Amino acid sequence: MARELEEARGELENRKLIDRAKGILMKSRGLSEGEAYALLRKTAMNQNRRLAEVAEATVAMADMLA
Repeated sequence: MARELEEARGELENRKLIDRAKGILMKSRGLSEGEAYALLRKTAMNQNRRLAEVAEATVAMADMLA
């Protein structure tokens, strides 16, 4: 049960990170929410990385440039 709780927390954190990255892309590139999500997914697939990793990198770059 503790493991399931930890997994659920991890998924929630990933979702928050992905939503934040989508917001950054929407604002900086003028994309819709769907377009921003598609860009994150495409980038993750092209780089053979998890979506959450790409979202984390996007947020980190935005924080560094702000």
